[in-house]
Amino acid sequence: MSVKIATWFERMKGTYWLIPALMVTSSILLSFITVHLDRTGPPGLLARLGWIAVEDPDGGRAFLSVVAGSMISTTGITFSITIASLVSASSQLGPRVLNNFLRDRGNQLVLGTLTATYTFCLFVLKSINSTPGEVFVPNLSITISIVLTIFSLAALVYFFHHISTSLQADYVIAQIGEELTRAIEHLFPEKMRYRSLQQKLLREEDLPEYLSDEGGQKIKSSSSGYLQALDVDTLVVIAEENELLMRTELRPGEFTAEENTLLTIWPSKEIPQELKKRMEGSFILGDQRLRIQDVEYHLNQLIEIALRALSTGINDPLTAMSCVDQISAALSQLMERSIPTGYNYNSNEKLRLITKPLTFTDIIEKSFNQIRRNGADSVSVTVRLLEGIELIAPHIRTGEQKTTLIRQADILLRQSKEKIRDKYDKEIIQKQHQKTLNMLTG
Repeated sequence: MSVKIATWFERMKGTYWLIPALMVTSSILLSFITVHLDRTGPPGLLARLGWIAVEDPDGGRAFLSVVAGSMISTTGITFSITIASLVSASSQLGPRVLNNFLRDRGNQLVLGTLTATYTFCLFVLKSINSTPGEVFVPNLSITISIVLTIFSLAALVYFFHHISTSLQADYVIAQIGEELTRAIEHLFPEKMRYRSLQQKLLREEDLPEYLSDEGGQKIKSSSSGYLQALDVDTLVVIAEENELLMRTELRPGEFTAEENTLLTIWPSKEIPQELKKRMEGSFILGDQRLRIQDVEYHLNQLIEIALRALSTGINDPLTAMSCVDQISAALSQLMERSIPTGYNYNSNEKLRLITKPLTFTDIIEKSFNQIRRNGADSVSVTVRLLEGIELIAPHIRTGEQKTTLIRQADILLRQSKEKIRDKYDKEIIQKQHQKTLNMLTG
């Protein structure tokens, strides 16, 4: 699947209307099929089923009217509850969590079931004919509407249970943590086998001397936005076709402004406008970040929840500690995985594209810095951060990882000496710091 198509699908997953719209469309088609079967099927087939059959057109019309009216009223109630839940989640957990609620398949299926039942009843209702001599009661369609009504009641019960569960902070944090772990497994599938493993170029001479010069041809952005995805394969093909070496100046998740550099090209030469558009088209920009190639997407959600929990107005260190637990668990998985250094070769093992790399140091500092600063005066949060580093320690594979984690632990200790006054609390932090260092250096 191409990057552009995958990005489009990712955007569609974040829309609340897609699944309900598909279900409504399916219900309309189903109504046409069942009404057609009612017209062409054996007469009186469902009449043998006794109480299920409806012989009176007015009775069938009344039943479908009641079901349709009930469904549209219930849809309004569930939609109102959903909006109230989104407002509550936004204020308590942060606006970036809203996308998780919009992507929730359970809520989408409930809305789709209710609206599909309403639409089905509406279209079947239109087919009932009470004209003398042309009486038509679609018994099969009415039976299907009964089944859909039962499904709608079950969906409503599920909705009330699901919405009450999905608003709990621990549940939301755990879900984001699971998605972060899955993102790490998807984006970095290759595991490191040895502690001494260090990613390098295939050959040192692959990096030409002119790469450090500022004279390369610059490809500018024609719009502002976040880099949602980067089509690496297309850029490598373009570079190979035109005998170029490219370097991206942006990685997925970063923001760029109009006329900022997206790509630097060597050797510096005049690039046709059509080729420039093709190169720029490999950078998929949007007004918000997407999780498709951005491992920091879910990380930012956990960080935002933790920062809100540590704010003066909320002051909920337990929620922040839960976020630290999930971040630490995800980083434990990441430490064992090989992060691409950004050197992309063609089939002939010739370097064609250098992408802006994401390092372990970047991710570790991103994970801990903001929470550490905002939780500096909280003993429990400081201790939990040290415990998180201790949890990660057995999974370390490189010297870079160890050095960065030791630096974070030392900063936590120094910060606690400056911010925390109680001697007993300082001793607790110092003991945990020593325990963490023993794990890191042992």
